[in-house]
Amino acid sequence: MPWIICILIAFGLSLTSCGTAVKGQEASKMANDSLIDPQLIFDGKTIEKSEAEWQNQLTELEYKILRQKGTERAFTGALLDNKKEGTYCCKACALPLFKSAHKFDSGSGWPSFWDIFDPKNIEAQEEYGWTGKQIEIHCPRCKSHLGHVFDDGPKPTGLRYCINSACLQFVEQKK
Repeated sequence: MPWIICILIAFGLSLTSCGTAVKGQEASKMANDSLIDPQLIFDGKTIEKSEAEWQNQLTELEYKILRQKGTERAFTGALLDNKKEGTYCCKACALPLFKSAHKFDSGSGWPSFWDIFDPKNIEAQEEYGWTGKQIEIHCPRCKSHLGHVFDDGPKPTGLRYCINSACLQFVEQKK
């Protein structure tokens, strides 16, 4: 049964208590209710959807950021000040990206992390923007834009993964 939940989440669907599938915002809310496997490592299988399918699954802001490489305004993201223990997953496909233990306050206005969940769960690519050369990071499973990584973070890695809150869904650790 757990494998079916992962498949449904990957396609923007979740199971209701009656076993029927739902999509969109309701699925996002339900995914936060711990249907995501917070130990999942990317296995090389990608998710491919049409732009219409992505638009149907994501909010307007999520679509703008995840699919069109936009950004949210600094200090406006819902997860910026989150201090709970858990796992930050990709909003589009639920792949675990960051652990709460690696989150820090960078003062940048976006959630920042000094390490990633697993090296297989993040892809990086050089790009040239209005600020010059930068390193974009994206989800390897659904190819969604997440943010950027900079070399001005704390020890031990010296990295700062600067991520849009709208790209993340948080799964609180069960106690």
